Amino acid sequence: MNTEPRPIYGDGNPEKYPLTWRLSKQEHVRNADDYEVLDGYAGFKKAIELKPAEVLDAIKAATVKGRGGAGFPAGIKWSLMAPNDGGPRYLICNADEMEPGTFKDRLLMEKLPHQLIEGMLIAAYTLEATHGYIFIRGEYIEAAQYLNEALVQIRAKGYLGDNILDTGWSFDLHVHTGAGRYICGEETALINSLEGRRANPRTKPPFPQVAGAWGRPTIVNNVETFNNLPAIILRGAEWYVGLSAGKSKDPGTKIYGASGKVKFPGLWELPFGTTAREVIEDYAGGMRDGLTLKAWLPGGASTDFLAAEHIDLPMDAESIMKAGSRLGTCLLMVVDETQCMVAATRNLEEFFSRESCGFCTPCRDGLPWAVKALKAIETGQGKMEDIEHLQELTRKLWIGKTFCAHAPGAMEPLMGALKYFRSEFEAKVTNSPLAAARHVEQA
Repeated sequence: MNTEPRPIYGDGNPEKYPLTWRLSKQEHVRNADDYEVLDGYAGFKKAIELKPAEVLDAIKAATVKGRGGAGFPAGIKWSLMAPNDGGPRYLICNADEMEPGTFKDRLLMEKLPHQLIEGMLIAAYTLEATHGYIFIRGEYIEAAQYLNEALVQIRAKGYLGDNILDTGWSFDLHVHTGAGRYICGEETALINSLEGRRANPRTKPPFPQVAGAWGRPTIVNNVETFNNLPAIILRGAEWYVGLSAGKSKDPGTKIYGASGKVKFPGLWELPFGTTAREVIEDYAGGMRDGLTLKAWLPGGASTDFLAAEHIDLPMDAESIMKAGSRLGTCLLMVVDETQCMVAATRNLEEFFSRESCGFCTPCRDGLPWAVKALKAIETGQGKMEDIEHLQELTRKLWIGKTFCAHAPGAMEPLMGALKYFRSEFEAKVTNSPLAAARHVEQA
């Protein structure tokens, strides 16, 4: 275990740490000139020398998976965008980082705003987009400021606006500050909010690639996804795939993180397939003195709890899925043995219940029922039926039973808690004064 914090950028080698290596040279790189000295916008300038179809082929060959949590290949998503008919085409960055326990996008935007913008320029050129938006949560005040300053800088260099670098292609990019709702992480809810509408998810199909913002073809990707593009174009798809060779089928590196009662909570850029043990012990310094790992969430609040026995799992999509959870954002939330799993789960379900858009009945009514049952169990007033009721909710609020993925995501930590720590739920019922009184009455 490490005895002091380790930097996110490792040894600062750009061949190994494409997302963060620049931070080994400067604490932050917010000036366009400084960024260009460090190979900034080199990927974009190389991209515009190619045909958009050639850039798309490179992204597809690299098999860049979305970094927002869903993990859908970006190249495939882009290839489904409707053909250019001469009208507006939109590119949106989902920077509404509202997933509890996740803070990777904030760091990238605050310290490397130009890297995000360069990635969006590459994507916009490839997709022949005309307008772009960075949809950022309202609480990220500094990140929004740095992004706006960066846009002013590159507009002066001719990287935005009409006829960019004499390519004949015109594109402009804006920062849009959201009002702070978790549901805006769902791309169609985000689009509704961007248009000034209530942030409810839309019916799909039509998908945004065909009819998105203002009814026009639209692509939505995560902050970290865009951050991968400059290095891929500069160094090639084969290099990118090789970053995780021997560790995982998922190519490239990922910003991993750990929060909770570890010695050094933080973020680190690591290849896909890095194990949870490596993240927790080698990078986060292990558990705080006197504490033992009991459970962990692989990637934010909307993933299933896993037990300490799963700590040697590679942190990639396939391995985590086989264990019964989801990779999510790869930011581990660590629970120690002093923490009550009922209370931890109740805390998460309160968040999801509060953040429901209320559009569909199962989510609107089902999540408050889950919170009610969990509160009763936590306070010793629950019945065994409450546990069965919670188990039933995990089935009735699952995929296909609700309008969007909000409620199924909310059910994931509850499913994991009931699967691996059901005894803690039952102990709070059977050992409560209320339960004892019931046994006396029955006798």
